[in-house]
Amino acid sequence: MMGAAALDLSPGAGVVLDEVEWLVERQEPHLGRVHLVRADGERQRASFRFLVNHPRCRPSSRTAAEGANRGRQPTSWSDVKPEKRPLMEQRFAHLMEVNCGFRSGDPFRPEPGEPHPEYDPDRTTLTERRAAKAAELSALRPEEAKLLLGVAHVGVRTLERWERRRRKYGIVGCADHRWLRASGGHPSVSEEVREAIFAVRAETQHHRSRVSARTREIMIRRYVRETFENKDEDGDESEEIEVPSYHTLLRVWKEWFGPGGARQKYERSAELPTKNGHVLVTRPGQVVALDTTILPVMVRENVFGDPITVHLTLALDVYTHSICAFRLTLVSDSSVDVAMVLRDVMLPLPMREEWGEDMEWPYPGLPAAMVSEFAGYEVAGLPFFTPETVTSDHGSVYRNHHLVDVQEAMGCRILPARVLRPQDKSAVERVFGSIRSLVFEKLAGYTGVDVSDRGADPEGDAVLTLAEMEHFIATWVVKVWQNRRLGEFAPSWDPGGDHSPNTLFAASFAQEGFDLDIPSPETYYRFLPEHHVKRIHRRGVKVKGLWYDAALLHQPDMNSARGGRYKQHWVIHREPRDRRVVYFQDPDTHEWHELRWTGLPPEGEMPAFGDARVEELLTRVREAGLKPRSDSELVPKLLEMLGAVDPVAKWPSQLTKSQRTQHAREITQAQAAAADRPQQPPKPNKPPRLAAVGALDAEPPWRERAREATESLDAHRRRRRETAKPAQQPSAPAPLGSSRRGRNLFVIADDDGSDEPNPQPTEET
Repeated sequence: MMGAAALDLSPGAGVVLDEVEWLVERQEPHLGRVHLVRADGERQRASFRFLVNHPRCRPSSRTAAEGANRGRQPTSWSDVKPEKRPLMEQRFAHLMEVNCGFRSGDPFRPEPGEPHPEYDPDRTTLTERRAAKAAELSALRPEEAKLLLGVAHVGVRTLERWERRRRKYGIVGCADHRWLRASGGHPSVSEEVREAIFAVRAETQHHRSRVSARTREIMIRRYVRETFENKDEDGDESEEIEVPSYHTLLRVWKEWFGPGGARQKYERSAELPTKNGHVLVTRPGQVVALDTTILPVMVRENVFGDPITVHLTLALDVYTHSICAFRLTLVSDSSVDVAMVLRDVMLPLPMREEWGEDMEWPYPGLPAAMVSEFAGYEVAGLPFFTPETVTSDHGSVYRNHHLVDVQEAMGCRILPARVLRPQDKSAVERVFGSIRSLVFEKLAGYTGVDVSDRGADPEGDAVLTLAEMEHFIATWVVKVWQNRRLGEFAPSWDPGGDHSPNTLFAASFAQEGFDLDIPSPETYYRFLPEHHVKRIHRRGVKVKGLWYDAALLHQPDMNSARGGRYKQHWVIHREPRDRRVVYFQDPDTHEWHELRWTGLPPEGEMPAFGDARVEELLTRVREAGLKPRSDSELVPKLLEMLGAVDPVAKWPSQLTKSQRTQHAREITQAQAAAADRPQQPPKPNKPPRLAAVGALDAEPPWRERAREATESLDAHRRRRRETAKPAQQPSAPAPLGSSRRGRNLFVIADDDGSDEPNPQPTEET
């Protein structure tokens, strides 16, 4: 039996199977088998399980002797002793003469008389040249051969062994392994001193503040003296333990623990928790890295056309290096934007009008027609799956409670990177650098790596709008990035193969299979922030300062059956990018309903506004000392904020750049929310929004927004005037002198006995 010996099945290793030596030609770890080749050229395939469990399978002694590295790094030129380097060079020269006939190994630099007839590659074979070299070296005396080559006798087998090691390790393979013996270590470091060094290391790294090397030396000596140098039972002093000098301890400390130049705060954060450890990525969707960076290209926003800086949020599959989803956001991203990026990772990417057939779903093993049937539209060639683990940095947008709840609702784990350790998500960092060099540097408006590398006027060079940039990046990702060769990022089971993100994703079908699970459109509502409401009032429910109501909330049998932490609470989902409505799920039918803001007018459509505008509105009302009785009284103030300077003919010129950016961000967020919202019906009597700045046949978005705000404000004021006093028909005026007649006490009563207090005068009177 093999016992505890490990079976080496790496390419080039030797295996003895049924007393026949085989050489491992290549591995197929994803299929669990290897290809073996024999000396006579015969080949066969065998599985890992068969070889490991075979009773007559053992590693080759020849391979074991050659591959013993004893846990050290590969040897190099500097590892060979200086007095042994001439012997190594002599061996290398003889091997080169056997291989090509020239001792230098270069036919363009021949020595006098080269190539010799017995080493001419045009006239002799390799076996003949090797036999001639063995005969030449055997003619030397043993003392001379040992002086020139380090051995007393050199035969054909010795030349073959040197050649195999040279091909594997280079010129260092010609050296004897005894010339590469490891260092003798530090004999002065005894077991007691070693224990003291590790104890001081644990104390100074994890608990105490940073100390100098001199202080560490004193602590080591104190530990040895107080722990081991105690008196014995007879009261005699025990044998004194010798502690090495300061310079020896300093050298040992650097060899064992490194230079230790990091600060204490970062040293503690660099320690991986024991419960997590390292993650080995073996399949798509196992780890998805999220990160946000500033787009190094100035773009023009779709409202005013000003050059602005946007943020790029990227979701990268670590295994296949596929860019599963991305988003461009004005100014900075929020938790809702990142949540929608995770939702895009789970959804197949729909085809766009400009994309051709080469960008459709290309993966064999799963027909495109089947994916399109499940999705309801034509699907582009981009992987989609439900992430198992999401890793990100410690930015505020990734650490808030909303995004944590979204990831828990998806059923994935949260694995944040260590503080100030970008190597934990190095894959997405390298992708940002690759996209910069491959795409962004070639676009007009490129800003460079930092301010020092920026051009004279990148704002003026910006030509692409935000919508055009988003479409350009999406096209480049599907058409170029997904088919780009990975190179050094090839998988571990085929490091020398030619792979791309698409081929790795297709290979995963045969390895792990594919779960065609497309989430329902209702996922949009579940990814919105939640608010737990204790009770439903007559005015509805209050969410972040505004009241929302619908007839559904006032049914007689509306009782919450929720238990746990939020017992008998109602869950309301808020869209931070569009605060005109919130969403409520019917507990009986599980259907989602919109709860309109009570301040919305019953007619017409109010411009969209987000959380920032609501906070500004409530702050202004509070500072003005107003106490509105209903949200309808907030509408005039809000509409004035949305279209404050509309009467001016040139509205954009009256605003500062920050105010224009704020309005542009509000409009862009509303458009993004409408695009994410499922089954949004078209609204009648609403002019189409402008997709890009510069169209001459459409109304600019900022003018449309101002017009909507002005019309809504006029309609609101008109309705308030109409409801303030009911409409009445004016009565006919009384004749002249009627008031005087009514005050005359001597007027004789009429004959008909009318008892009216103010009878109308007749013509006779």
